[in-house]
Amino acid sequence: MYPQVARASAWGRLHLAPRHPAQFIVVGFAAAILAGTGLLMLPVAKVGPGGAGFLEALFTATSAVCVTGLIIVDTPVFWTPFGHGIILALIQVGGFGIMSFASLLGILLARRLGLRSRISTAVETKSGSFGDVRRVLLGVLKVSLLIEGITAAALTWRFATGYSYPLPDALWLGVFHAVSAFNNAGFALFSDSLISFATDPWICVPVGLAVIMGGLGFPVLFELRREYRTPLHWTMNTRLVLSGTAILLLAGAIFITAVEWGNPGTLGPMTPGGKIQAGFFQSVMTRTAGFNSVDFAALHPVTWLFMDVLMFIGGGPAGTAGGLKITTFGVLFFILHTEIRGGTAVNVFGKRLPRSVHRQALTIVLLAVALVIISTMFLMLITDFALDRLLFEVVSAFGTVGLSTGITAQLPIAGQFLLIIVMFVGRLGPITLASALALRSKPLLYEYPKERPLIG
Repeated sequence: MYPQVARASAWGRLHLAPRHPAQFIVVGFAAAILAGTGLLMLPVAKVGPGGAGFLEALFTATSAVCVTGLIIVDTPVFWTPFGHGIILALIQVGGFGIMSFASLLGILLARRLGLRSRISTAVETKSGSFGDVRRVLLGVLKVSLLIEGITAAALTWRFATGYSYPLPDALWLGVFHAVSAFNNAGFALFSDSLISFATDPWICVPVGLAVIMGGLGFPVLFELRREYRTPLHWTMNTRLVLSGTAILLLAGAIFITAVEWGNPGTLGPMTPGGKIQAGFFQSVMTRTAGFNSVDFAALHPVTWLFMDVLMFIGGGPAGTAGGLKITTFGVLFFILHTEIRGGTAVNVFGKRLPRSVHRQALTIVLLAVALVIISTMFLMLITDFALDRLLFEVVSAFGTVGLSTGITAQLPIAGQFLLIIVMFVGRLGPITLASALALRSKPLLYEYPKERPLIG
């Protein structure tokens, strides 16, 4: 090879290969989705003759890796136990994090972790430093297995004793739904999700608690384990996530229960206790979980709109939840509060927010709003469904929630491919994907003079 050609090839490899940690995360998730798609297309993964189509496999794999739960085929009917196992594995890997999972394998098999893996994993897990990666990964593994194990045991007991499932079947149902719940995935092995168990607290409570724990995020779970007796020592992140989660869960439960109380298609036929339980369960599921214990197609449109807000906000960062994240919403709230009061610095729980956090929060929100609006407008152009239903599907996909008004499978192929993209962006986060696409960083060596436009 001539020297010039060799240099050109080396330059091409240098610039085409992922370099930024965010690029490794994007490539890792894409590779996992493609691998899952290939496995789900195998004839052994689908019920009946032949294998699944490319779109069916791709949509399901994306939904599983991105821990969303939206489906275009009936999971318990369309896929075989082998297919269910692939979906479960994709949920676990996607919820744990692609780079985190790869790095964990490196730790368990090789007992060491390279610098590139440390950097990528630190970015994905929001670790404080590269040196903490090994400890964080092992901690995430222990917490995940502990919560999933406890939830699976409770569900297995209930399925076996309350519904007379044989022990192997009850165990499989318990494990699948425990993993799906903690990872906020929302995949179920029942065609009606959990509607059949709407008033059964022995099913809904363990699932709901697992969803809440997964939605808090691993940093919060770690800090609660260390500092549960000293709330004054909690970080701003933990306080924002805990207070925001409590407020949103309570507000969602009250609103949904009140609006749907007399709806004959949802809470109407239930007892008062059953209505309260089901209303709270739906509020929990908007934390990006995706299970439903009532028929979402029968909800009042105002309930859809309120759920759009809850799904858009999402859960805690560095966990299995999606959406904007509670911390982002909290930062915006305190910025608004400071501006209205005429303050000069944004203070949260006795600490001052850096200016860079303001810009990051605003960037994430504007990118997310733009994605949701553009996607909804596109679906309005290619379908005849009403705005409220289409907006619900798009927000659910972006927030990696998985709740649906029942139109996902009826969307045209272009619409389903759009939801695949929205799920992918929603799982990675708009700012992570934007950073990955920015192949070069060009630091400015100068600044422009300041000028203030009129605002408002």
